[in-house]
Amino acid sequence: MKIRIKFSKQGNMRFIGHLDIMRYFQKAMRRADVDIRYSEGFSPHQIMSFAAPLGVGLTGSGEYLDIEVLSTESSRRMVERLNVQMAEGMEVLSFKRLPDSAGNAMSLVAACDYTVSLKKEYEEALGMSAQEFFDGLCGFIETGDLNIVKKTKKGEKQMDLRPYIYEHRPSEDGDSIFLRLSAGSAANVKPELLLEAFCRSCSREFPVFGFSINREEVYADAGSGDSHEFVTLESFGEDIE
Repeated sequence: MKIRIKFSKQGNMRFIGHLDIMRYFQKAMRRADVDIRYSEGFSPHQIMSFAAPLGVGLTGSGEYLDIEVLSTESSRRMVERLNVQMAEGMEVLSFKRLPDSAGNAMSLVAACDYTVSLKKEYEEALGMSAQEFFDGLCGFIETGDLNIVKKTKKGEKQMDLRPYIYEHRPSEDGDSIFLRLSAGSAANVKPELLLEAFCRSCSREFPVFGFSINREEVYADAGSGDSHEFVTLESFGEDIE
């Protein structure tokens, strides 16, 4: 039986890297006595995969991992059992059964939502308030030069960010900005790429630690062709009664 788990990663847990988070959940599955399925062979391991690794320093309100189980209690009960094992900053939000034909979460990722805020102590270094920064960023997204050089495992490549920014809007108080960006294997655009490009256009040094970034949600693409219609990864599953 395929299961998709949604969880949040907040507070000091943002400093824990992806490999440690994976080991953390493996231990949590054992401690919660989840009847998880193991691979076969000489070195069996839990069948588990994450939708999209979250960078160190970022928090997440809608993170996902897929597992396979041999048996299970209700979704409500499994969420309770897992949350008993969670450390502060980690919380399991849902535990849903997937259709047998469902693709794994990692292969489905097409976009992510982010909320980005500027830390107060970095406003002076940038020479502008958070509201001025994010208003300027919105203008940059709409009319600026979004061609960047992106570093990849194979080297560097030119990339135009504009087609991969699906939505952007500043908060009502101007202290943060909402971004919906392309993600996944086709074009993975991280908020830092956009922030750095804007700082460069303003002739300002990019403050690497100057922003708080929270990933709000992860989506699959339900559209066709050039049409992008996004659905949450959670929507593929259903609660177990």
